[in-house]
Amino acid sequence: MVNAFVCKMRRSHPGQTSLAAWMRTRLCAPLLASLLAVFTVTAMVCGLASAPARAKPAPNIAMHGEPALPAGFRHLPHVNPDAPKRGSITYGVQGTFDSLNPFIIKGVAARGLWDYQFGNNVYESLLVRNRDEPFSLYGLLAESIETPPERNWVEFRLRKEVKFSDGTPVTAEDVIFSLALLRNSGRPHYHTWFKKIVRMESRDARIVRLIFEDGKDRELPLLIGLAPILPEHAIDPTDFEKSSLDIPIGSGPYTVDKVDLGSTIVLKRNPHYWGAHVPVKVGHDNFDQIRIEYFRDRNSLFEAFKKGLIDLIVESDPKRWAQGYDFPAVKDGDVIKQEFHNDLPAGMTGFVFNTRRPIFSDIRVRHALVQLFDFELVNKNLYFGLYERTEGYFDGSDLSSIRRPASDAEKTLLAPFPNAVTPAVMKGDWHPPRTDGTGTDRAPLARAVAMLREAGWEIKNGKMINKATGEPFAFETLTRSSDEERLALAYARTLKRVGIEVTVRTVDSAQYERRRIAFDYDMTVATWTASLSPGNEQTLRWSQASADEEGSFNFAGAREPALDAMITAMLKARSREDFVTAVRAFDRVLISGAYAVPLFHLPADWIVRWRRIVPTETTPLTGYRLDTWWYDDSVQ
Repeated sequence: MVNAFVCKMRRSHPGQTSLAAWMRTRLCAPLLASLLAVFTVTAMVCGLASAPARAKPAPNIAMHGEPALPAGFRHLPHVNPDAPKRGSITYGVQGTFDSLNPFIIKGVAARGLWDYQFGNNVYESLLVRNRDEPFSLYGLLAESIETPPERNWVEFRLRKEVKFSDGTPVTAEDVIFSLALLRNSGRPHYHTWFKKIVRMESRDARIVRLIFEDGKDRELPLLIGLAPILPEHAIDPTDFEKSSLDIPIGSGPYTVDKVDLGSTIVLKRNPHYWGAHVPVKVGHDNFDQIRIEYFRDRNSLFEAFKKGLIDLIVESDPKRWAQGYDFPAVKDGDVIKQEFHNDLPAGMTGFVFNTRRPIFSDIRVRHALVQLFDFELVNKNLYFGLYERTEGYFDGSDLSSIRRPASDAEKTLLAPFPNAVTPAVMKGDWHPPRTDGTGTDRAPLARAVAMLREAGWEIKNGKMINKATGEPFAFETLTRSSDEERLALAYARTLKRVGIEVTVRTVDSAQYERRRIAFDYDMTVATWTASLSPGNEQTLRWSQASADEEGSFNFAGAREPALDAMITAMLKARSREDFVTAVRAFDRVLISGAYAVPLFHLPADWIVRWRRIVPTETTPLTGYRLDTWWYDDSVQ
């Protein structure tokens, strides 16, 4: 109230040179002493109320709220700071590779260079995540970050000691070069993010300031902080988009030691790595050597693991998990099966409809086909009942809309798009169909046939036919492994019961990747991982702009304006409450659009390891981190 009074006095007496002068002429002396100090303070508050707060350099930043770790922390909470640094680890992956550039769409890049699972071993970013928080970043190459409350610009200050593996210092010019190169020639998501930067300035060799077109994308400073920083002196921008096997130069703890095209890549620890003692790196990068072996099929990989040629397997096959690990090394305790739990949303794996194809452009058809996946039968017969059914895109977290009625705030966000969410999803009543698991449950089949009839299809002589054109309902499902093929064939058998013909085509990983990039499929299996801080990555998955952008992750070809609007609401949210509201509304639009047949997810991460590979005792919020494990040389 005092503050309002002071502001009123200023507006009512513009001729006074100061508040103190007004007080001397208008107030009696006894009041002067007691009010002067109060008015001086409140006048300052009033005068600054409309001005933006000044930004201050900080060693960290959070998407919402404040980072959890205090300034001066010694290491991240989920690591063993005393982990020994020695030995080697060999990973096995299915597939092949023909490139050492993980930042472009051409070619299939080798794993381990810039890799969520195996670590960012060769390249590094200005900031890194604390995996025990939803989305908080701490300094790596940068010692500080500065951005105002509006987040319409950001400034990074590099550490003095940062160097690339060839000994060249990392400079502000390298940061500017990297962002411009990735924006112009990198994968589509880099273009989507960094085109919002309108100006880049290197204030000196260590300070770079980036100015944005506006402050609507509050995630942008964090995304820039997570971008790979590349060496300007070692990269020709004119050749960057070409698939290459040139040995890369980065600032990370490892360098590329050996490459056997399509078969093996070996990384060795850089003895001159600049960042070993930086707090966010303590307890990380504990192997002297990282070896990644490629296999054409999962069975060959598994046999190599049984022989001890592979140190660790991330298992995804319930049958193998239930029955395959009965060989002597498991019984003797030399091989250990272990479950790792996390607090992330489950994400979505599903048979995705390519809505660019006319056969799947009708939402009624898609909803009908969702009814025809018999999860209970498949889970029992193929997966030993070990999977859990996926219902939405953020299952298992407070971001999910499943079994939650839409709040008033969600309804307000969705009001401009009255047809984007179905009534059942809005009420929180929707769930995927359930069957009795016998394979003969007729209720979901009857519902699906009724939906298809409404969409212009009918069954004639045992085949589903378009009533207007006479064309049969037939399509191809593209798969890339025997496991996907087995699942697709099970789904195809159910579809055949209502006269739909499905051809299942399995191709090698290289051909699959080419067809996926070009959206050359009717249906395929897709996975959309989820985090506790969804944001700009959703633009590349679901925005109208990404629908025809080759290499994007808009597998479905979604063109729903409500999805764009909900993504914008996520990025603009300043509070956790507003953010959760936007994500739940986004989840409702995705579910209502029936872009995929929801499949299932594992209840935990399954890892099988030889005893010589040791995990940390603590698993962070986001799950296990292989780059914090180490080698036990006492185990023979």
